[in-house]
Amino acid sequence: MPLGDRPMSEWVRQYAGSHEHPVNRLLHTLGIPMIVGALALAAAGFVWPAVWLPALSLFVAGWVLQFVGHAVEGKPPEFLKDWRFLFVGVRWWIAKVRGKA
Repeated sequence: MPLGDRPMSEWVRQYAGSHEHPVNRLLHTLGIPMIVGALALAAAGFVWPAVWLPALSLFVAGWVLQFVGHAVEGKPPEFLKDWRFLFVGVRWWIAKVRGKA
């Protein structure tokens, strides 16, 4: 599935190049699903308002892990150069879990 003018595999490859340090990779492996889970919880918060605080906590914690990982890596997050990388992280995570990133 292309994202703009490039195939997703190219986006994931570039993303992986900014996530080479093992600590950064570990923190992203934990943080990305935390952020995605937080977004799902936030959506559920429209029905069950009690989940807003846990959703916010997960969301913030997930992003803290991302930025700590980049501090260790010594490279800025790719989304600071191109906002579309915000959508690539999940694809990278899926590839990593499958042993392909």
